[in-house]
Amino acid sequence: MTARHLRAALLLAAAVPLAAATAAATLSASHLKLYADRHRIEITARPRPDCPRCHGEGGWWTGGTFPEMQACGCWSDRRELRIRLLPIPAWNEPPF
Repeated sequence: MTARHLRAALLLAAAVPLAAATAAATLSASHLKLYADRHRIEITARPRPDCPRCHGEGGWWTGGTFPEMQACGCWSDRRELRIRLLPIPAWNEPPF
């Protein structure tokens, strides 16, 4: 490996964690949640803490005997992004 290739590899190795940390900080500031593992990357919405309707709780309970959760529009109307990376391996036997 030449010095030029080594320098490029070291710069790339330093840039990837920095890019991941920057992306995580940006997503947390914009009320998004980032989840990543080797099978998928997910970006989902979180309730806004300064929402005047739900006060950061994400919704409220409605109903009488059997209450249901009414989701607030500050997070429930926003889209989710899911990217599959590696296929999940099939099970050879049942999990019980």
